[in-house]
Amino acid sequence: MSNAFQSPSFPSFIFLIVAAFDARAGDWPQIMGPNRNGTAAVEKPAEQLADTWPTGGPKTLWQRDVGSGFAGVSVSKGTAVLFHRVGEQTLVEALDARSGKPLWKMPFPASYSPAFIEDDGPRAAPVIAGDHIYTYDASGHLRCLDLVLGKVLWKRDTYEDFNSKKDFHGEPPQGYFGFASSPLVEGNKVIVNVGGDTQDSGIVAFAADTGETVWKATSERASYSSPLAVTVEGVRHLIVVTRLNVVSLDPANGKQRFRFPFGRVGPTVNAANPVVFDGHLFVTSSYGIGSVLAKIEPDRAEELWRDPDILASQYTTCVEKDGYLFGIDGRQDGPAAELRCIDPKARKVVWKQPSFGYATLIRAGDRLLILTTEGTLVLVAANATKYRELARAQIFESTVRALPSLADGLLYVRDSKLLKCVDLRAK
Repeated sequence: MSNAFQSPSFPSFIFLIVAAFDARAGDWPQIMGPNRNGTAAVEKPAEQLADTWPTGGPKTLWQRDVGSGFAGVSVSKGTAVLFHRVGEQTLVEALDARSGKPLWKMPFPASYSPAFIEDDGPRAAPVIAGDHIYTYDASGHLRCLDLVLGKVLWKRDTYEDFNSKKDFHGEPPQGYFGFASSPLVEGNKVIVNVGGDTQDSGIVAFAADTGETVWKATSERASYSSPLAVTVEGVRHLIVVTRLNVVSLDPANGKQRFRFPFGRVGPTVNAANPVVFDGHLFVTSSYGIGSVLAKIEPDRAEELWRDPDILASQYTTCVEKDGYLFGIDGRQDGPAAELRCIDPKARKVVWKQPSFGYATLIRAGDRLLILTTEGTLVLVAANATKYRELARAQIFESTVRALPSLADGLLYVRDSKLLKCVDLRAK
């Protein structure tokens, strides 16, 4: 039986929001790519990847040392932005995307001290929008920098401004692993899953040009999932997976469109991003939570099913093709995870590849680029009929947690010590 989750009544608005991104083919300007769905740009020239790799694996064009952190690289207009920590400094660095040549570097004092893992670097991928870069570090500092010069244009301390620093349900006030939700640029606003427990500041919108607070909404605690903005049937939705719920807000003013429960109190996390396709919303988490599929309507979400067994992913976001979802079922810190293709509307697993290992996914056309946490890069057909592996290479001999980025056929991927630019272009 389906359930409908509805927001409090409010007047209906229809907004036309012009995104700040010039999402060209070859750009990967934010977490999960141009549209935050793990899919490379399809505009001509679309990403063209080689179908096979040399015996020794694809060529590494360049590599360089990096500090701590799980933040993936963002790429726009030929510039790659690296966000990491070296010693007592958090660094934002601009590099030439093709050569790795340093363009500029901006340091900031680093204050985050981890409670559960050793890594003390930033977790959230930087966002490039126009000529600006937006970063959000593990301590909750939100900054806007000039893409060309590296100059700091404004900064906000979200932890100081919106959190009371009290313990919440036995959890650390900064969450288990620090602030990790990547900001979203929506029109002239930067929207952050802040998790503030004062002044109803769970989700906060800042002016993109000045950093001033535009609106605050909900009393939701933060998750590690990053917000998504989509238009469904002419209505713009800001969809955020929070600590214990999924909410949709009007991005213009923060008014709630719908909300439904998702998550569990205790040592659990919500980290995968929401996936929207064909007017449907899919969310997933591990820790016995599983997945939910809902139909999006202007002011409510109709839950179609909720299931712990179809797919339950610790932090990997599924990628979609032709209504099918490809994703990882399992956890990095548990038994070997499975790669699965599911038909969400039919509520069934189409195929699965057991003991694949935990991994993250990118879709480029009809190809899947899958990077396991053990450093193995696998090229797989985005085929809803069966698993078909095309190529495989070991590119790291260490644990890889940061999400990779794909721009102009070049894959940017890092472990705890090295950043590599790997050439996957079709010759």
